[in-house]
Amino acid sequence: MSRGNLSWARALVLLAAVLGVLTTAALGRWQLGRAAQKLAIAQERVDRAALPELDGRTLASSGLDAQAREALLYRRLALQGHWLAEHTVYLDNRQMHGRPGFYVLTPLRLQDSDAVVLVQRGWVPRNFQDRTALPLIDTPKGLVGVHGLLALWPSRVYDFAELETGAIRQNLIFGDYRLQTRLPLLELSLQQTDADGEGLQRAWPEIASGVEKHHGYAFQWFGLSVLIALLYVWFQIVQPRRKKHAR
Repeated sequence: MSRGNLSWARALVLLAAVLGVLTTAALGRWQLGRAAQKLAIAQERVDRAALPELDGRTLASSGLDAQAREALLYRRLALQGHWLAEHTVYLDNRQMHGRPGFYVLTPLRLQDSDAVVLVQRGWVPRNFQDRTALPLIDTPKGLVGVHGLLALWPSRVYDFAELETGAIRQNLIFGDYRLQTRLPLLELSLQQTDADGEGLQRAWPEIASGVEKHHGYAFQWFGLSVLIALLYVWFQIVQPRRKKHAR
């Protein structure tokens, strides 16, 4: 290889190494930025939960406005209303303390309002001898008081295309459930935080921030960046000099 071609080859290797180091370092910084964003979101949840408790009038007045719902998320609420027990849903394949069972969801019609809020009331174990059997829970009649955190609509665990009906379901889709019940549901839910009772447990799992995943990815990208730099130094600088001195 002529001296000119060798110089061009070295320049291309240097350019590739620089681009590789810059790209992987930038990806590592991006992952750290995502981790910082998720930490900020998690801290915002904690800060909102520490704010004074709101009552049902605040929730009813928020309507279905997306901006109002966002402002109320993760706030503590004290609601009064009446259970609509006939519309109770049992979400299957939910765990608590490592045990499979159901999350029990019941709509609550707010006192002195037409608004209805879906309440995530708690968890119950399932009957493995009869998977269609509904667990026994107590749903008081009359006016009840419920304390909890305002949360998003229950998340999906499986994505089934067909329309689900009945008391036991895998997911609860807001639009489908609202059409089936014909209730003026608010597009949010209340995660009940009262002490265990009515046959329900309420040791809700904490929402994971997911920062560990981003820190792990960042470590991998930064490690790759350092590896590219070391390989370039070894093969393009150290090795040629060793061969030159060995002659």
